[in-house]
Amino acid sequence: MIVRDLNELKNTDKAVSDANWTSVRMLLADDGMGFSFHITYLYAGSEHVFEYKNHFESVFCISGKGSITDHATGETHEIKPGVMYALNEHDRHTLRAEDELVMACVFNPPVTGTEVHREDGSYAPAEELA
Repeated sequence: MIVRDLNELKNTDKAVSDANWTSVRMLLADDGMGFSFHITYLYAGSEHVFEYKNHFESVFCISGKGSITDHATGETHEIKPGVMYALNEHDRHTLRAEDELVMACVFNPPVTGTEVHREDGSYAPAEELA
């Protein structure tokens, strides 16, 4: 059994940040679960373009308000507590945080914890990180 406390992980190497977000990686590839699980904070007023070409991601909004725009369709959806979205086609998207968004995120395949967003908004596949 794996038990971890988000508050204890916030000040460790499991917390990865840039100027506009912090992601606390609670489960990673080396935990052997087949997925990774993160709590991510997107700071108010920030805008992010992502395209996870090598991963599928599902995201559940815990708190905050924002929107997500699908680049392929141009559709924009409201993000608020209780809303989930899944990037089932490696969808290129723009995520906007009107308020600070607190999101629970699941990645498949799991991330290792060393990934950084590349210029195109993706993470490198695990074999490139080894």
